[in-house]
Amino acid sequence: MHPVKQSLLRSLAIIFILSLHLDKTVAQKTANRPNVIFILADDLGYGDLGCYGQPLIATPHIDQLAASGMRFTQFYSGTSVCAPSRASLMTGLHTGHTPIRGNREVKPEGQWPIPDSTYTMAEMFKKAGYTAGDFGKWGLGYVGSEGDPVKQGFDRFFGYNCQAQAHNYFPDHLWDNDTKIDLPNTPGKQPAYAGDLIQQKTLSFIDDNKSRPFFLYLSYTLPHAALQLPAGDSLFEWYKHKFNEQPVAIKAWNGIGYQPQAYPHAAYAAMVAKLDNYVGEVMAKLKALHIDENTLVIFSSDNGPHAEGGNDPTFFNSSGGFRGIKRDLYEGGMREPMIARWPGMIKAGETSGFVGAFWDFFPTFAALAGVPVTDKIDGISILPTLLNKGRQQQHEYLYWEFHENGGRQAIRMGNWKAVKYRVKEDKNARWELYDLAADAHETHDIAAQHPDLAKKISGLAKHAHTHSTIDEWNF
Repeated sequence: MHPVKQSLLRSLAIIFILSLHLDKTVAQKTANRPNVIFILADDLGYGDLGCYGQPLIATPHIDQLAASGMRFTQFYSGTSVCAPSRASLMTGLHTGHTPIRGNREVKPEGQWPIPDSTYTMAEMFKKAGYTAGDFGKWGLGYVGSEGDPVKQGFDRFFGYNCQAQAHNYFPDHLWDNDTKIDLPNTPGKQPAYAGDLIQQKTLSFIDDNKSRPFFLYLSYTLPHAALQLPAGDSLFEWYKHKFNEQPVAIKAWNGIGYQPQAYPHAAYAAMVAKLDNYVGEVMAKLKALHIDENTLVIFSSDNGPHAEGGNDPTFFNSSGGFRGIKRDLYEGGMREPMIARWPGMIKAGETSGFVGAFWDFFPTFAALAGVPVTDKIDGISILPTLLNKGRQQQHEYLYWEFHENGGRQAIRMGNWKAVKYRVKEDKNARWELYDLAADAHETHDIAAQHPDLAKKISGLAKHAHTHSTIDEWNF
């Protein structure tokens, strides 16, 4: 054999052996690591699910998720509106530290982007060898910006890049990564329901990645306003009959703002039920592919229930009896359903009173994936609680900010909850103080009885808020 050819064959053999070794190393690195699916509802209240006491809306699939896993009763979102709450989830930082602290719009379509320097949950999963996908609503950076999901660790994105566009379930386009997908919807003609299209892509992603570890962020838009459903939707018709709801007078819609809804109660109930069906389809897909037992599924909501587009959270007791709704830093605006299921690892039928928040998911998933967290974050791993193994670290305190409606802050420290409103408008605005152990509904402000505690909380808040480069996100 010619010496050159012999040398070439020897080199190819070495490359082949090295590639086998590399494949084996990657396989060992990802072996036995579970898939992770994070299901995030949009504006779903603590009391909107059957397993959290909802009597009017049937949610059998999510209820089953809770029955076969762990249900948390004192878990909180990142804050009380969409973008900063999701930024907290993605970064492991509370809203005094997150780079995104409000719903800041960017024209013509999108929100202020997460900086390129941000280390996101998706990037962490990628580092661990996972394929990452986001299907639903993003809201953390317009297409092509440094905050675009495909530039923040996600291999695949499908849905609404802009959360303002997501106020319409019959949009004229969605995004597939950075490709605009035009849809045949107009105000007078609505054949393509975005929720169903997103669900189809979700199930395909699971199919495509069944043989390798994946992180699936299901950022559903239901049941956020507008109150819209496909024509002839069976759930919608069923709830109209159930509530014997009489239509309210509405005006013709020109495509601007929320589309009016003649049957708001039935529509909201049907949207929550449709979300439940989507969850049921995901769980059925996992079982059909025999990856159910190797998948950790988390379910939660980004903030409390809304009162927009004709919705009536009082009718459903959507806040679960807690004070406040979306945009409030009282419990009803931030305390959320949180369910975790992982067969054989998380004991079925468990209830946890652990006091945690969205920024805890980043370190939890990092510990699960075997990736050390070297950057400073605010979250703590809750794996000891989920797996009932080892000592669970506790938070010294939890902190939230909200920069609309005059500015708001809140702190939870043990059973104490402090809330301050009109922070930007009134330099003398004072802290309200509640003992959640005795007053979970925050009806009795006892700050005057505990001046030393109020002073301590004020000091914690000053420390927790760091300066933002966006002036409107500073106090």
